[in-house]
Amino acid sequence: MSLSHFQHPLDVVHHPQFEPEVKRSILASWASDAHAVKGKPALRRPPNVERAVSIDEVMDDGRMH
Repeated sequence: MSLSHFQHPLDVVHHPQFEPEVKRSILASWASDAHAVKGKPALRRPPNVERAVSIDEVMDDGRMH
């Protein structure tokens, strides 16, 4: 499954078949500089995701409340 399957970090957090370490790995990919929005370093946009998300949003959701 590719990152493009997920539109928001909570989609990853709430995925029923992923173990926590897999969720962390996916969220870390979202947070990587490879997906930074040019000129807006606080935003990330993985391929095929409808809207950019802030790094704070990724990190907050990554705590898997």
